[in-house]
Amino acid sequence: MIGRRQQVALALTAVLAAAAACQNAERQENKHPGAAAPAHGFILAASGDILPHDSVIERAAFDAGSGFDFRPMLAGAGQVVSKADLALCHMETVYGADGDYSGYPKFKSPPQIAQALAAAGYDGCSTASDHSLDDGTDGIRRTLDAMDQAGLKHAGTARSEAEAHAVTLHRAGSAKVAHLAYTFGTDAGPVPPGQPWAVNLTDPDRVIADARAARRAGADVVVVSVHWGTEWQDEPDRLQLALARRLTASRTGGRPDIDLILGTHAHVPQPYEKVNGTWVVYGMGDQIAGEMYNRSGVQDRRGNESTIGRFTFAPPARPGGRWQVVKAEFVPQVYDVDAGRVLDLGQAIAGGAELEGVRQRIHDVVLSRGAAADGLAMGG
Repeated sequence: MIGRRQQVALALTAVLAAAAACQNAERQENKHPGAAAPAHGFILAASGDILPHDSVIERAAFDAGSGFDFRPMLAGAGQVVSKADLALCHMETVYGADGDYSGYPKFKSPPQIAQALAAAGYDGCSTASDHSLDDGTDGIRRTLDAMDQAGLKHAGTARSEAEAHAVTLHRAGSAKVAHLAYTFGTDAGPVPPGQPWAVNLTDPDRVIADARAARRAGADVVVVSVHWGTEWQDEPDRLQLALARRLTASRTGGRPDIDLILGTHAHVPQPYEKVNGTWVVYGMGDQIAGEMYNRSGVQDRRGNESTIGRFTFAPPARPGGRWQVVKAEFVPQVYDVDAGRVLDLGQAIAGGAELEGVRQRIHDVVLSRGAAADGLAMGG
């Protein structure tokens, strides 16, 4: 039989061995963090154009008392995006400085909006739009500087050639997600001579090449934001349809090069559709904008309607496979121009028949190309 001293010695040896094993495991984890962790999925949320007209800027000044505060304005969106693992916005305008702020036609927004976007839960924004050069490359620099200070990543415009060629990568769940962004053109004319990299212009071959470069840089999922389409048109135009087909058809080794397409610019919500097995949001609408007037010069409340796309990605069944969207949702929203607030219409509506009608209209447009058959549903 083992004596008491021997029992104590054996117990002490076991404790010391267990402690050593724990310390070794901790060292290995610190050396290779997450190396043994199983892959797990993530939720991505994306929203439409942020287009601060003069009335929007004035509302932010009123809410601040001194300066500008866009946080109350975005609180309704924050209820949705803050719960996502990765949230992306579309910052359509550039930022001004020293009180030089303006709305349409040459937008220069207060940089405080970047802090409000971060506070609402956004992780990054696309910045390529037809207004990217409203204040030249100085506007791009100020915008990206402010986003950096707020902790927001960005894609679509650049301060240098090196930045333009870098891949914007986010961590979501156990995945690395690349965000690429492009625009059909800029209202201010061509990009400045000698700086063709300042704004990403849409060229199918370039988008595909960039997506493949993002894969080589380690991206598990590639998301492409595209500023495209015909303003005030609910349906995608022929150029949107053609580009969506081409981009989603591109594959490398049998795997799609692009995993999700997010559209902006049309000012109104447009349909969602699964094209070649990949979700395409043709247009998310304006998340924030002042009173909007359509091509006939008539105030059009559709210009204040939008959706948040919400996609749940699951890891591939085997290494090197595609991350799959296992749940696709849209959350209808509207910007109340009188209150200066984004309203979430996916929740119970307290505004009566008018807001219920807005939600139903958004619902019908989003599902108008048969996305319900592929599993798209309205979320709350």
